[in-house]
This record gives sequence, structure tokens and C-alpha cells, in this order.
Amino acid sequence: MVTATATEQPQCRAPRPRADAVRNRERIVAAARELLVEHGTDLPLDEVARRAGVGNATLYRNFKDRGELMHHVVLTVTDHVTEHAEQALAAEEAGEKTAFEALRTFVHLAADERIGALCPMLNATFDKDHPDVVAALDRLTAGIEELIGRARTAGQLRTDVGVGDLMVALSQLTRPLPGTACLDFDRFVHRHLQLFLDGLMTPARSELPGEAATLEDLRQD
Repeated sequence: MVTATATEQPQCRAPRPRADAVRNRERIVAAARELLVEHGTDLPLDEVARRAGVGNATLYRNFKDRGELMHHVVLTVTDHVTEHAEQALAAEEAGEKTAFEALRTFVHLAADERIGALCPMLNATFDKDHPDVVAALDRLTAGIEELIGRARTAGQLRTDVGVGDLMVALSQLTRPLPGTACLDFDRFVHRHLQLFLDGLMTPARSELPGEAATLEDLRQD
């Protein structure tokens, strides 16, 4: 039997980020999310820092450029929206909501997460094939497809609607109209979403043109 003579060295652990550093990063992502909804992918980084209440140096310590910041915003929004989808599914499984009520709850919560901030995915310069983005979107798609499938199986959702249709409507209805005079748009969002959701219920009162859209349709260049 061979006895080890070398003293085992303790493993070095990466230092935890300070609480204020974590809060700064979260504030930067939240501010960028709002500005992506308002300005699209040309969001001004100086304004991101101002709204987040941090200096430009703090912003660039966390995100080297606009592309990296948008990447993290997309991941954050996608993860939050996915969590809402999974919670809505759990509520339906527990008998707390009907299938369509679960879908309705998800839509309103997704709107509050500023799902319109996912529009950078449609920009040619955004890396839609990054493994983290692909994994996050696959998880989101699975959750929404399950919500839609259950509502359709229950006979409560019209049959000619796809995940992409829902996401396009959500993005469009939660984005402010052009011009600074329309930035106080939030007070209309849930009212208009409710009108849209009523149109998804059976029986369908008209035939939709074209085909149901998928998320894959939206992700194509």
C-alpha cells in the first residue's frame, strides 16, 4: 500500500461577487430591457447607464459592448417568461385554473416581463445560434406549446393558432407606438391583451388567412 506524502492543497474558490455588484448588473439588464422595447436594437448605452443609476464604467465592466448586453437581456427575459409558463402549467395541473385560464394568466405575466425585448432575435447581427440562446428558447417554446396544446385539447382555444402567432401578438401589443408622446402605453397593454385573448377562444368567428406561425418561423433570417 502506497502512502501519499504530499499535502493536499485546498481548492481555490472564485470569489463571490459583492451584493452591490450583483444589484448593479441586474439594474443594467432591467434598464436595457426597457430601452430595447422603446428603441429597438439601437438602444443608447449612455441612457442604459443613466436609467440603471450607474456610471458608464460600471456598465462596461459588466458588458463589453451592446451585443453582449442584448444577449443577456434576451436570456433574462426568456428565462423569466419560461418560468411564468411553467407556473401556469402547474396551476392547470393542480386544478386551480382551466387550460385557457392558465394561458391567459401566462400572457399577462409575459407582457409584464417586457417580452417585446426579445425582438433583437430578429436582428441579423444577433447570434440566434448561441447555445445558451437556443437552449433557453427551446425551453420557452416547449412551455408555450404545452399551454396552447392543453387549451386546444380542452376545446377552449381555436385550432388555427400557433406559438409564433401568440408571440408576435404579445410583442406587438406590448411595444409603445413610435414617438415619445406614446411612452405612457402601459395603461392600455392589459386591456388590449384581453381583447386579443377573447379572439383566441372557441368558437372561432372567422377564418384566419395564411398558416399558424411557429417560433422557428420567427427565428429564421
